[in-house]
Amino acid sequence: MASDKDYMEGALELAKKGLGKTSPNPAVGSILVKNGKVIGRGFHEKAGEAHAEVNALAEAGDEAKGATMYVTLEPCDHRGKTPACTNAIIEAGVSRVVVGAQDPNSLVSGKGLAHLARAGIQIESGILEKQAKMMNEAYEKFITTKEPFVIVKAALSADGKMTASDGSSKWITGEDAKQAVQELRGQVDAIMVGIETVIKDNPSLTCRIQECKNPKRIIVDSRLRIKVSAKVLNNEARTIIATTKNAPMDKIDILRKLGVKVVVVEGEGGVDLKRLLKELVSEGITSIMIEGGGRLIGSAFDARIVDKVMLFIAPKIIGGKGVTISGEGAQSISDAIPLERVEMKKVGADFLLLGYPSK
Repeated sequence: MASDKDYMEGALELAKKGLGKTSPNPAVGSILVKNGKVIGRGFHEKAGEAHAEVNALAEAGDEAKGATMYVTLEPCDHRGKTPACTNAIIEAGVSRVVVGAQDPNSLVSGKGLAHLARAGIQIESGILEKQAKMMNEAYEKFITTKEPFVIVKAALSADGKMTASDGSSKWITGEDAKQAVQELRGQVDAIMVGIETVIKDNPSLTCRIQECKNPKRIIVDSRLRIKVSAKVLNNEARTIIATTKNAPMDKIDILRKLGVKVVVVEGEGGVDLKRLLKELVSEGITSIMIEGGGRLIGSAFDARIVDKVMLFIAPKIIGGKGVTISGEGAQSISDAIPLERVEMKKVGADFLLLGYPSK
């Protein structure tokens, strides 16, 4: 017989379908069960549309009366673009609600569960809480700090090189890792790279998976060296260029006429990444994946803005003078940034090292 954890795992799988599509809202999945049978499934498909609980109730119909609802995140108890989910659950006659994690949003946190309990509904909370919270780690940071969640993604050789001596980097990792990166692109609001990456590789920075949304593209270019013919300036996705007062005004005007948003962010010798994060809030960006190059990634660590690290490591040695993660870095080993909650996963022929920099 299936347990609460089994059904919550199913709800989490449903929630994954909404990753990258619900921002700035969380990705949520819900399952309704009655007499050991699943009678309704739903997930939050898009910001502004019906929430997971409402979709599951719609599928269950009248059968929802007396059922148990499994939902990965606490049901909302306020009206936003859609009505409160708590009211829909109560009106449907659901008798028990099992929740993965409480909503970190102060408008919701604890209030949704309290409302349901007052209505006589049995409540269970914290089922697969770790997995449920990780599902919406970007949402949690954004809703509590009003700053985007920053992921550093890099492909490295076993000796830490991002390129060979001649600057080539295609392809350090294999097809499975490349596919995983495309999936990640579809789950974040924006990709950030430095101007050296644009000049050297001329990437499009789009998601090449069918039905995958293209993230916004952020280029850090302190002197505005980008060519107007660069692929990142096409209309496949919105492009934002962060520069400084050292950028020529005529180039700024040209780029803006092309539909590019240019933001001037001051800093010591370059773009201040902490200030840039605050500028990006107005764009509705809740999550950013920094993809390169080594200097920008190093600067992000120096600025202490990195929330998560995802390093795809190929079992090969490059050696020589290839590019590595740079920046000012730690002056001594004692100053190095420890990674917490570290995991190592096999991805095809490569490995994924996942961790969270200690704050």
